[in-house]
Amino acid sequence: MLARTVNEMVVVARPLVCPTVQESPANGGASRPGELPGLTREREVPSNGQVSDAALAGLAVAGDRNAQRQLFQRLKGALHATLYRVLGSNAHMEELLQRAFLGVFRALPFYRGEEQLTLWADRIALRVAVQHLRECRSLEGDDGSSEPGPALRLVTSSDDAAAHSRAVARLYEQLRRLEPEAQIAFALFELDGRSLAEVAALTGLNLTRAQARISRARAQLWAAARQDDELAQCLREEEAGQR
Repeated sequence: MLARTVNEMVVVARPLVCPTVQESPANGGASRPGELPGLTREREVPSNGQVSDAALAGLAVAGDRNAQRQLFQRLKGALHATLYRVLGSNAHMEELLQRAFLGVFRALPFYRGEEQLTLWADRIALRVAVQHLRECRSLEGDDGSSEPGPALRLVTSSDDAAAHSRAVARLYEQLRRLEPEAQIAFALFELDGRSLAEVAALTGLNLTRAQARISRARAQLWAAARQDDELAQCLREEEAGQR
């Protein structure tokens, strides 16, 4: 789904993770922007990709292009899935992923491997999502609601699929009326199936505040569902665990 290739994303990210160094004849020859002297390019990361998150991040920060590509490949699917689930749309996805990856590469020198790289990167992507939702709220009619949203359960017929698609569209339409932080907390917990502890970690809240934010969002959605049968059905399915 990404319009940019891995090479293009690495080109975008490279200036953020290593300085431009002019090589001298003593350390290898011609000048190469974005490389550090003494590093062997394209050979640092094992071909089978079996390298720890922290080691891969360290190589990427040092300017190893192969490591940067592997890091991009390791994260792109997870970040896209997270953004799509919480936003319910692929509208603006190329821009959002680019912003998320720029944030990842800017912060990469501070990653020490204390937590899984995808979880750490998800937190950055969610900050991008919050900013995007706030921007959309200020732009009338530009809320990304033209798509039906991700399927939340398996469907068995075309009629069932159409009804489910309408219900999910109504759910995301109502979610976009909540505060961005509430939308994201609810979507992570109820739609993406994250644990409460993971929602708290991703949103920077303690467990009590994360639960309160999810509960408030659920209450607002049920209030809207009193006037919307399709939304009510979608919420009942979620509460029954049909994700």
